[in-house]
Amino acid sequence: MVCFSLVNPSSFENVRAKWYLEVNHHCPGTPFVLVGTKADLREDPATIQKLASKKQAPLSYEQGLQMVQETNAAAYFETSSLVKSTLKDLWDLVTRIYLF
Repeated sequence: MVCFSLVNPSSFENVRAKWYLEVNHHCPGTPFVLVGTKADLREDPATIQKLASKKQAPLSYEQGLQMVQETNAAAYFETSSLVKSTLKDLWDLVTRIYLF
């Protein structure tokens, strides 16, 4: 898994600039799942205001899908620690990708 925060644009850019390169270098050909975390904060007014003060915005689902295309990730998934079912769904997805 390669994770980034949906409310931290620099962590998203690090997927492309750092983590994708690391995975390819140390584990070439290994499938990985791109995971956007903190999905619950995407709609949080305080988070939106804080990002807006820096001329930034939460990352969209479409931006995550675009990164999948750029990095050839096996899948894209968004999680929220507040919604436990998304974490279970993520583990189920990762298990299916790596076992089959």
